[in-house]
Formats: sequence, structure tokens, C-alpha cells
Amino acid sequence: MTDTTEQETVEKTDSPQTDSRVERLEQEGDIAADYLEELLDIADLDGDLDMDVEGDRASVSIVGGDLSQLVGSKGEVLDALQELTRLAVYRETGERSRLMLDVAGHRAERRTRLEAIAADAVAEAKASGERVSLDAMSPFERKVVHDAVAAAGLTSESEGVEPRRHVVVVPG
Repeated sequence: MTDTTEQETVEKTDSPQTDSRVERLEQEGDIAADYLEELLDIADLDGDLDMDVEGDRASVSIVGGDLSQLVGSKGEVLDALQELTRLAVYRETGERSRLMLDVAGHRAERRTRLEAIAADAVAEAKASGERVSLDAMSPFERKVVHDAVAAAGLTSESEGVEPRRHVVVVPG
């Protein structure tokens, strides 16, 4: 019976901490959604907002009609919009946000393509025993590649200076 009581105590002390973290991230998502909704109204764009908590960050997606102007040709508008949204969250909470913004599935599609690029680079590094350098990428893109390379059992490094910073896959 003592074990059960100790277990319940541990669960109760862990739960409020987890709940407060999730509540904080949900609050970030709400603030971001309010900010983005105003922006969509000002720009006279139609879009629905989806909010979620993914791991240790809030995630907001704008889906709907033609939202390509919120993405840009290479995602540069989306990156800027994400930073502005993070600043809006910071203004309200006083805490730095790691919020992830996606528009029209752009980041989700890009993540899938980057994971394939990483898999190809891993295969090439394993086969050749040589370091494989990839094209320049944004911080988001580099993180996706680093995670995919690590999941494949190899290591990777970022080299260069923005805007030419890129990932190098190191053979095992």
C-alpha cells in the first residue's frame, strides 16, 4: 500500500508541472492565433487557424484558400511572419517563444522533402565514407536535417555563415 501512495504522490507532483507547461504553450498558441487572425483580416485573406502543442512548442497552422503570398517563393515570408508572431507572443507573455507557424502545409511538405534529402545524404556518406555537404538552409531546415541524420545513426554539423550556412553529414 505504501508503494501506491508514493506512486500517486509522484504522479500528482509531475502532473501540475506538465499541465502548466501545456497551458503555457496553449496560451502562446491563443495569442499567436489572435495576432494572425487580425493580420488575415487586415490583408483581407481567408484562412482557418489550427492550434496544437507539439512536443515542447506551440504550433499554429493557417489553412484555406490561396495563401501563397504568406509563404513567399522560398518560405521567406513565412519565416518573417513566424518571427513577427513570436514577437507578438513575447510582447504578451514576456517570455521567448519557440512557436512554429505553418501556412498552407508549406513547412510540413518541406519537412518531408528535407527528410528525403537527409536520407540520400546519409546513404551517400555511408557508401563513400566522405563528408557530404548540402545546400544552404534556414535554421528550421537545418534542424530537420540534423534530426533526420541523427535518427539514421550518423552525425552532422552546420558550417558557414548565414545566408550560406549549410549542413555537412559526417560518415560513421
